[in-house]
Amino acid sequence: TFSELVRISGLSHGTDVWLNNAQELIQSGTTTLSHAICCRDDIMLYLINQGVDPGHSFKIMESVRKGKGLKPEDEEAMKAAGVPEWYLESCRRIKYMFPKAHAVAYVTMAFRIAYCKVHHPEAFYIAYFSVRADDFDASIMANGITVARQAMEDLLEKKKNNTISPKEENLIPILEICIEMYARGINFVKVDLYKSHATDFIQTPDGILPPLNALPGMGENAAKSIMEERKKGAFKTREELRIRTGITKTAMEILELNRCLDGMPETDQVTLFDLM
Repeated sequence: TFSELVRISGLSHGTDVWLNNAQELIQSGTTTLSHAICCRDDIMLYLINQGVDPGHSFKIMESVRKGKGLKPEDEEAMKAAGVPEWYLESCRRIKYMFPKAHAVAYVTMAFRIAYCKVHHPEAFYIAYFSVRADDFDASIMANGITVARQAMEDLLEKKKNNTISPKEENLIPILEICIEMYARGINFVKVDLYKSHATDFIQTPDGILPPLNALPGMGENAAKSIMEERKKGAFKTREELRIRTGITKTAMEILELNRCLDGMPETDQVTLFDLM
């Protein structure tokens, strides 16, 4: 239920709320998810319901959620109200607790994202990859599920051998989503010199079109320069593309490597061979 998701969010964001605490209590059958201490509000509301003075209940909650535990007078009031010993011990172990409103905000957003992912998958993946565009590698991810899976296997092997770089490790969760997307029947189309946006992913009838800066090594400024210049007319030659956009030789090589310049001549010079 939504309420249970909120409680799980509280457990996962606290310190010594789940580990070394509620986890053991739930696994042993001492309590359940619905009755364990998950968010700081749980303490105050439970104590008030048990008959502890509301003002004192609030002070106990504040002490526990800050990791200060229980004072002797707190324990006395709780025991007098019939609070079980496991509950007191749970309060003693807690170091930090999430406010319930914060957990609700997290779960509400997660629920919205999940709904979008299920019912509007193209929009979800476009938003996801746009947010993580700095780590997106179109040369791998836009070439089909087989290439993506092989890249994932290679990265996991590197991680296992402790030879993976931070940038490569950042690719792993993005590749997971990419493989999932392909498995759901949604595809990428190759980066296009004229159709791709500089920085945004675009939905097309054939699939999701990655931006120019999704090409590994293609900077945002170079991508934006290409997008601005192409508005003024097509690039007749590679030389004209380089001069008009001011992009580097490296950027030109990236475009060529990813077949964005196929069919475009190097220059507009006419050779004697052309005249024969």
